[in-house]
Amino acid sequence: MERRWAWHFALVVLATIYLSPSHAKNTEFHSDTLINNVVVNPRTGRLYVGAVNTLYQLNPELELESRADTGPKRDNRQCTPPVTDACEEAVDTDNHNKLLLIHAAKDTLVVCGSVFRGICSLRNLSNVEQLLYFSDNKGEKSYVASAEESVSVVGVMSYFTKDKDNFTVFLVGKGYGSHDSTKLISTRILQDYGDWVVFDSIIEASAVQANPFVLRYLHDFRFSFKDGGFVYFLFSRTLGVQDTKNFTFISRMCEDDQGYYSYTELQLNCSATNKYNKAQAAFVAAPGEALAEIMSKSGQDGQVSPSDKVLFVTFTSDEDPSTSAMCMYPLRSINTRLVEIIQACYSKNGIINNKAAVYSPYSSKSEELCSSSNQVSRPCGAEFLPSPLASKAEFALTAEPLLVRKGHMTAVAVAVEMGHAVAFLGTATGEVLKVHLSAQPEVYGRAPGEVTGDKVNKNLLLDSSLQHLYITTEKKITKVPVQACHLKTDCHSCISMKDPYCGWCVLEGKCTRKQECSRSAEENTWLWSPNQQCVQIKTFDPPSLSCRKTQQVDISVPTLPSLRPSDQLFCVFGSVVNGAAVVESRRVTCSLPNPVDIPPTPEEQDFVSVPVKILVNNEIEVTSGEYHFYNCAATVRKNQNTPCIACVTSEWGCQWNAVDHSCSDRDDTVDNRIVKNADNCPQFEFPDPHLIPVGFKIPISFQGRNLVIYKVRQVGPAQSPISKHSKQTSEINICQHLPFAYDKQQEVNVSFHIKDRDTERKIDSTLTVVLYNCSVGREDCSLCKHADAKYKCVWCAASRSCVYQELCLAPQPAQCPDPEITDIVPRFGPLNGRISVTIKGSNMGIKKEDIKTITVAGVDCVHQEDRYSVSTSVVCEIGPVRRAPPYDLPLEPTNSGAVVVEVEGGRRGTSEVFFTYRDPKPDAVDPVKGPAAGGTVITISGEDLDTASKDDVAVSVGGVPCEVLSFGPKITCKTGRYRGQKVPSDPLSVTVKYGKNTTKDIPDVYQYSENPKVTDYHPKASFVCGGRSIVVMGNGFDMIQRATMKVLLSTDEFSQDVTPVEFVQDAHSKNDSVLQFYSPPVNSSLDTSSLRTVLQLDNLMEELKSFDYHPDPIFDQLTKNVITETGIIIVTGRGFSRAMTAKEAQAFVGDASCHVNILQDDKLILEAPSSQPSARSKRQRRDTTSDLLELVVKFGHGEWIVGSVYYPRKDELPLPIIIPAVIIPMLLFIAVSFYCYRRKSQQAEREYEKVKHQLETLEESVRDRCKKEFTDLMIEMEDHTSDVSEARIPFLDYKTYTDRNFFLPSKDGADDAMITGKIQIPEARRAIVAQALNQFSNLLNSKTFLINFIHTLENRPDFNARSRGYFASLLTVALHGKLEYYTDIMRTLLLELMDEHVQNKNPKLMLLIWAIKLVERMLCNWMSICLYQFLRDTAGEPLYKLYKALKHQVEKGPVDAKLKKAKYTLNDTGLLGDDVEYSVLTLQVLVHGEGPDVTPVKVLNCDTITQVKEKIIDQVYRNLPYSQRPKVESVALEWRPGSTGQILSDLDLTSLKEGRWKRLNTLAHYNVRDNATLVLSRVLHTQSFHQHQDSHEEKSALLEDDNTFHLVRPADEIDEVKSKRGSMKDKAMTKAITEIYLTRLLSVKGTLQQFVDDFFRSMLGSSTVVPPAVKYFFDFLDEQAQRHDNVDEETLHIWKTNSLPLRYWVNILRNPHFIFDVHVTEVMDASLHVIAQTFMDACTKTEHKLSRESPSNKLLYAKEISTYKKMVDDYYKGIKQMVSVSDQDMNTHLAEVSRQHTDKLNTQVALHQLYQYASKYYDVIIQSLDEDPAAQNKQLTLRLQQIAAALENKVTDL
Repeated sequence: MERRWAWHFALVVLATIYLSPSHAKNTEFHSDTLINNVVVNPRTGRLYVGAVNTLYQLNPELELESRADTGPKRDNRQCTPPVTDACEEAVDTDNHNKLLLIHAAKDTLVVCGSVFRGICSLRNLSNVEQLLYFSDNKGEKSYVASAEESVSVVGVMSYFTKDKDNFTVFLVGKGYGSHDSTKLISTRILQDYGDWVVFDSIIEASAVQANPFVLRYLHDFRFSFKDGGFVYFLFSRTLGVQDTKNFTFISRMCEDDQGYYSYTELQLNCSATNKYNKAQAAFVAAPGEALAEIMSKSGQDGQVSPSDKVLFVTFTSDEDPSTSAMCMYPLRSINTRLVEIIQACYSKNGIINNKAAVYSPYSSKSEELCSSSNQVSRPCGAEFLPSPLASKAEFALTAEPLLVRKGHMTAVAVAVEMGHAVAFLGTATGEVLKVHLSAQPEVYGRAPGEVTGDKVNKNLLLDSSLQHLYITTEKKITKVPVQACHLKTDCHSCISMKDPYCGWCVLEGKCTRKQECSRSAEENTWLWSPNQQCVQIKTFDPPSLSCRKTQQVDISVPTLPSLRPSDQLFCVFGSVVNGAAVVESRRVTCSLPNPVDIPPTPEEQDFVSVPVKILVNNEIEVTSGEYHFYNCAATVRKNQNTPCIACVTSEWGCQWNAVDHSCSDRDDTVDNRIVKNADNCPQFEFPDPHLIPVGFKIPISFQGRNLVIYKVRQVGPAQSPISKHSKQTSEINICQHLPFAYDKQQEVNVSFHIKDRDTERKIDSTLTVVLYNCSVGREDCSLCKHADAKYKCVWCAASRSCVYQELCLAPQPAQCPDPEITDIVPRFGPLNGRISVTIKGSNMGIKKEDIKTITVAGVDCVHQEDRYSVSTSVVCEIGPVRRAPPYDLPLEPTNSGAVVVEVEGGRRGTSEVFFTYRDPKPDAVDPVKGPAAGGTVITISGEDLDTASKDDVAVSVGGVPCEVLSFGPKITCKTGRYRGQKVPSDPLSVTVKYGKNTTKDIPDVYQYSENPKVTDYHPKASFVCGGRSIVVMGNGFDMIQRATMKVLLSTDEFSQDVTPVEFVQDAHSKNDSVLQFYSPPVNSSLDTSSLRTVLQLDNLMEELKSFDYHPDPIFDQLTKNVITETGIIIVTGRGFSRAMTAKEAQAFVGDASCHVNILQDDKLILEAPSSQPSARSKRQRRDTTSDLLELVVKFGHGEWIVGSVYYPRKDELPLPIIIPAVIIPMLLFIAVSFYCYRRKSQQAEREYEKVKHQLETLEESVRDRCKKEFTDLMIEMEDHTSDVSEARIPFLDYKTYTDRNFFLPSKDGADDAMITGKIQIPEARRAIVAQALNQFSNLLNSKTFLINFIHTLENRPDFNARSRGYFASLLTVALHGKLEYYTDIMRTLLLELMDEHVQNKNPKLMLLIWAIKLVERMLCNWMSICLYQFLRDTAGEPLYKLYKALKHQVEKGPVDAKLKKAKYTLNDTGLLGDDVEYSVLTLQVLVHGEGPDVTPVKVLNCDTITQVKEKIIDQVYRNLPYSQRPKVESVALEWRPGSTGQILSDLDLTSLKEGRWKRLNTLAHYNVRDNATLVLSRVLHTQSFHQHQDSHEEKSALLEDDNTFHLVRPADEIDEVKSKRGSMKDKAMTKAITEIYLTRLLSVKGTLQQFVDDFFRSMLGSSTVVPPAVKYFFDFLDEQAQRHDNVDEETLHIWKTNSLPLRYWVNILRNPHFIFDVHVTEVMDASLHVIAQTFMDACTKTEHKLSRESPSNKLLYAKEISTYKKMVDDYYKGIKQMVSVSDQDMNTHLAEVSRQHTDKLNTQVALHQLYQYASKYYDVIIQSLDEDPAAQNKQLTLRLQQIAAALENKVTDL
């Protein structure tokens, strides 16, 4: 292994040494944390990087020189520095860098962070690790920056004078943070001076720094700089009014302004409408000559010189957040406008052009701001002059955007190259764009480097040489060159870049910057890239030359660079270099190569192109082109039938030798045999006749010219082997009787050529004739007669074909045969006609006028002449069906008939097929609704819909056209976009229109619904390999028929002329609210930033705005190939977490999956299979010598083989050592055993063996059970969370919640009148009773009466605890409308109770949960009311998860239906003390009447049928709350193993009996197998199954169910008698083994631990939001504890515990059905009891001593109790430290609860029930009221008597 590493190291070293600099990767620096600020020292080039918790010092090559850790620090924004232990809220807090400034003169760096209220420090500029100054005890005056991450801070170094001393200071501009200094602009000193300390704010300018502005104006500072004695700040802010729109301002003030008197703000607008309103980044630079000239010509900014400063700013838009822009503002224009504003205020009352131009920002008193008397010139203001000032919006400085882009431009830097300005623009996606700031600014490229998708930091910096750019993203800085000219190696690629930095250095042959081209000052030696022009050859003289000649050629090169005498030019033709060239006035003279050096002429060409290069100094190519060398001999290749003409007419000017039959270069020879003109060529022409019929012998004559030297020998067609001798005349030649055959088309051109018989050479011949065939395409008489007369075609009746007239010997008929009709399209039409019918056949006329009449089924049909086809097709429009008289009778069901066509000459044709009139009847549409966007394919069904044809049918839905897709017995069409205003629309008619006259409506059948809405989706990114599961949430998806996810390519300036590309993936899962897709794979070569992802939902397109594609991740090779005992594999690389999570990722070792434990951006941690798997590929399997297995990582569709791994071979002992090592001890053991055996007596031996056997059996039993339980625990601990968290939580509504909490524990339970809401009142008395109850309600609202009423009842001995609780609940409902009053009554009664207990010296006994005071029940109800919303928002979810997890745990193992004991429980008394054999089955359940879908349900084969039904109902109706599900007794379960079905039930005649005990039927009893299909159906009546039995015997047998058992049969008397005869040792062993089952408690506890902890944390956690009622009531208890001397901390703890955790939370924990719509079984209740008991123990102060005799339930959570106790204590302490809840706040909260919920409660019933108590104790209450003076004053006795009189017969009536 070490040797292998050595080789690796050597290779790395070699690779480093030989890496070419030009191809080296860009220099990068990576930070561990987010980078906030970067500054560069212009003197040294060093960079200083302020990141979260760290400060870095880098050299110009980004190498780390020094670093300092600046955090995290113990801090809290609430605490004032210095932060000590006294600040209890202090926690480790990240330190974000807020400001970095270089003070070069003192070699110091100013560093400001976010901790300690934004205090700064000074560090050594040469070594930032050295801290020069820091102090956190100087108070608020030293708080410089902001403590909040989102608040921006900028700064600039400056100076300040005082008492003739000059100080270095820095000015800071910052936004507002809630715990920051309130200074907008501040001046900070860098030394101690007088009363000032370092970082002190030395100027107090209240107008710019006072409090009022900071809360309203939302400043966002982006940039600051100084120029010309002024300091400038660029920021955006609101105007301080309700409108939150941002405006960008630049503010200016003098550097040494002693009071900020010169502070003035000028609004900057980018675009005339200020669309781009929020500044993001800025840069100040000179514009250069070119841009200055452009700006001056525009006239907007006056005359701008190249050295003027210009402010370049990037903006975003509140109006259109998807775009951004860059604008520029000359500082001269900014200053000019500022001076206008200031002067207008000083001397013109703030008026410019009769408009108010000035106002005072951050002040409401601006009406008398300016005056007209101050005729002063004070550019820096004065104390007596108005300040601060700001321009009004009308006088903002406006610039038009130079560049507008999609996306956000977050950074800008500008450089000037050769007088041309170039902008570098950073974007939010991590790109840096290069822009040439010309008259038409153009993005010409991107800075090199990997685009990570992280935002570019606004600190985009150029190095001191302006040659490199430092690009900062979130955690990385990259140094890139501003240009990459050298990468282009030829002129055309160089100039295509359009890069202002680059040009082609002609004489050096490379792409360079101008200064790098040594002779760039000379003309045409450096060609600038944006000019788009290279050195080009204009002309050659001569333009071409014969390949048989050689001479010199003059090459014209207009842009030839200036040459020096020492420069030598060379011409290269192909591979031939022809010496030095002569140059004269841009013309280069070269010698052409010798003919032997010229390449051969290619086939099919008559010239060869030879590449020409002009070289300078024998190596640098100046320009290139092509020179043509022609070959006259090859010209005849172009047309071999006319060799002479081809020769003399070629572009090369060749001549033809008629004797030699050759083409040669033209010369001055004069000879009759030499032809130089085409007219003199020997040739044949003018064939006659021109038309030749097929199959008929006919002579052809043609003329010849210039034939003196020839004798004609042969003739033949070029396309035919046929040849004939001809007879020659002087100039006329005749080829006799040449018959031709051709039947592929009507006409074909045939060319002839003439050869010399002796030499076989072709003589020029332009002989082309037309060969035609009459019969092709003229199958009938009419078509034949329609042929052009020149062909002389006739219809030959004998052969029934169209032939040339000379070929038909029989006489020709005068007329064609009668028309023949072969088909009718369509064959059905509507009764009203007006559709087009196409009649197909033959002999239907020669021209359209030949058609005389057409009838279809006896109805006239109007001929459509424009659609007539000769003879074969006639189109006509049918009329309505003719009714036979009497006309008022309904039509016959069918009206059919033949089609008759009459043509010229009275000839008629009648069709064999019939046309039928019928009435189409559309009657149904499916689906009946769809989205308003359209695109829904609807199917129309009915009778006879396929009447007419598809072209005749038009469908509309509510007037909106529906595109017909298919036409037949059913019609389908795609709906259009609905234009109506009302959505969903009213039911609309679907109209089917047949032709022009028939309209069929299906009324009120289709509805346009709201378009589906996408509310969210996740995840929001994918790799380009695709395949990631994307879940889209929303609503209305059920209406969508096709949902696709598309990725489209957005084109920009870098992707011009790109063919539109889209990648599509259909949804793989869909319901009404969720769509699931796999992200489409896209082409990895595409730029991911230009991809746009949309959802196509039928016609609706929804863009997924924030969905990003990322390049596929990069995997490094594995550094560690061996899988160790830990089984951990670490895979490194980068880009993993951009679009993947550990849960989604997959990995494989060989063919086995391995779990992905952790996924980070650069690291994957995998858990390998414990045992070695097989190889994945066949090739690897065959290679048995290798243990290497491929490690494959799969992200979506992408798979990567990241390396090979192997399992280490275990050290194996050789067989010769193993055998003796085993056999020798065995022999020894046998010998010893034999010896012992001989020594023992026979009886002792038997006893020993017996005991030994028993011990082994016991040990084996214990081992097996522990192992099995541990295995179960490990398997089941995995994924409860995911199962539970996906479920919908079925919270009860408020009324049901209060009913169950208040009244379910009452004696009547669910039948209580308060729950049912029913009271019996005669109809006649209802009005009187209602009025009286309202009066009684008013009486209860008298505090005197109610307190008296309560005291009277509590003093009655027969008013027991149940009555008190019930009365308190009735009172809670009756007073729910006034909860503030109810709270007041409760407080009064609690104060009385406290005083009573404190006076009795037993305050600890107050509020005990078993106490029977009425007020204690009122308190419980009050808590229930106040904590309802907290339960829904916070604590409900973990409680529900706990309930679901417990339910899952209980049901995963056997539960005895009779004993109510379970294998998995927390309660030892409910533990199933037997080992039941069982297996898990998956049933496929079909619900009768609810469609064909089956639901898989997991059950146990030992479950009773009732238990199976419960599990099936739970799974099938899992989305319904328990109360809405069918009950077990209302459903039947049927198993259909074969052709017959079997009803399954707990007891039937097949039930097994064991003695007098009968076992309940289970799935195992019925032998139901895995994957069996069961049918669940509702039963109409829920009576007992026994009543459906057929015989009396069955009934009797089944009714004996008192002696039934399920899993464990109770021991009856007979068994007990038998057992007495058994061994006592067996009993002891059984008991010992039973105790082993207690390990299951640990298994269940371990599985549920996380859920229990989560619920406890939700109630008591430090991060939990405490309900106001809890804080309010605990403060009340604290106040009362202080009021009484003998109430200690323990007593107060008991009060709080008894009032909230034990009184409310324990109740909710024991009864989850009080808050959820669920069912709690007895088995679950037993486990919940253990958790509740644990909670109760945690809330007590007393310590519980535990021993072996302690109950198992106590021991189970013994370890956790101390943790829970601390949680309770911390919870109480945390509440105590909270801000108090005032009475007013509490009353407001209670009033809101009353308003929301009172009308849902049965208030009238509660009043009625309360009056029952008033009536029962009427006399005692009257007596008590009479004895109370306050009651007498209010006449309460009389009011009660009046109520009693009104309800006189109330009790008997009810």
